[in-house]
Amino acid sequence: MRLSNETIAALATPPGRGGIGIVRLSGPKVTSIAEALLGALPPARKAVLRRFRDAEDNSIDEGVALYFPAPNSFTGEDVLELQGHGGTVVMDMLLAEACRLGARPARPGEFSERAFMNDRLDLIQAEAIADLIDSGSSQAARAALRSLEGEFSRQVHALSDEMVQLRIYVEAAIDFPEEEIDFLGDDKVRKDVRALLGSLQQLMADAQQGCVLREGLVLVIAGLPNAGKSSLLNALAARDTAIVTAIPGTTRDVLRESIQIDGLPLQIIDTAGLREAGDEVEQEGIRRAWQEIEKADRILFVVDDQQGMTAEAEALLSRLPKGLPITRVHNKIDLSGHGADVEHNEQGEHVYVSAKAGLGITALKTYLKDCAGYREATTNTFSARRRHLDALQRATDLVGHGLQALEQAQAGELLAEDLRQAHHALGEITGEYSSDDLLGAIFSSFCIGK
Repeated sequence: MRLSNETIAALATPPGRGGIGIVRLSGPKVTSIAEALLGALPPARKAVLRRFRDAEDNSIDEGVALYFPAPNSFTGEDVLELQGHGGTVVMDMLLAEACRLGARPARPGEFSERAFMNDRLDLIQAEAIADLIDSGSSQAARAALRSLEGEFSRQVHALSDEMVQLRIYVEAAIDFPEEEIDFLGDDKVRKDVRALLGSLQQLMADAQQGCVLREGLVLVIAGLPNAGKSSLLNALAARDTAIVTAIPGTTRDVLRESIQIDGLPLQIIDTAGLREAGDEVEQEGIRRAWQEIEKADRILFVVDDQQGMTAEAEALLSRLPKGLPITRVHNKIDLSGHGADVEHNEQGEHVYVSAKAGLGITALKTYLKDCAGYREATTNTFSARRRHLDALQRATDLVGHGLQALEQAQAGELLAEDLRQAHHALGEITGEYSSDDLLGAIFSSFCIGK
């Protein structure tokens, strides 16, 4: 346990007006603050009705007090929760009185950080708290809850244990080369390393699904004016988000819409038609459109299928960032006569739709799920982050390199070193090996009261 000598306090409910507001405290001064505020320390883990009082014995509010003594609390320290009426002024007064009595305002994520430091949860579980709060779909929420309950951690720890046993075996073979049995020449090591590599690859695939479910895709709809970009946004969102007219350049600003496709979260961004604009407002809209294009996961480049890929459209297409996935969406097939379809050829990927008539929209949604590598969440799906994928990829590459060294050169020393580094990479996921900078970046993204 790494108990802090500071007591922290924060609102654990969103700021503003509500039926209930909660002030949470954690640290060594919880008991003295509770006695001053409530008149006496509440019994452990029992909700009691109390009047909250200031230094002059004036009532601040009346509500429920809950006391969780260390180490059986969320943070592993003494924790007090004060549940009062959810008015901004009342909560501010209660928080100010707690700070006057010796607490200080908590940093973002500091409660979860203390829980991690005190081994109440590992880093995956701590991140899952934020993922659960921020989840954009029921599938994402269930996946985050499975990570919070330890499903992802359990699989990482199981692989880590396998790696430790393998490292012991390999390093013993290196340390005792005079033994008559050739441990490294034994097929057992190769089989174990191959099995470990297969398990890492499977976990990597599962984590990729969890990452897609958590983050989704950012899609930017771009193209020439009057190609039907806003109509496509409305068709995907299934409501009239954008104004649609026959006048070129109707969309002047960036429009955002968040949707789900079978649980896959998508952020769709409609942009101003890209052309040489004369008026200042449209120029600003086009500048913002290019900013969004730079940050996109994929571009839906909308083309009027009646006109096809004109020289102007081709010139615009060539200006898009290199390496950014681009899908040509041929719109207005109800007028061109082309069938709703998805095609792949040497020029790229093409989807034929009529946003106005709703033709091909279902096929487009299926296509987008395929682009994300998304499959519907199962009871085994857990949430994951980019840093988890990076660490798993490094571990997979290192084990693969060690296996190659063993099979081609009987290089037990190289295998041992690769296994050591791979083990360290897995430790980064759970927080067993983590720099202070990484921890600071992770917990700073949390809510203040979490």
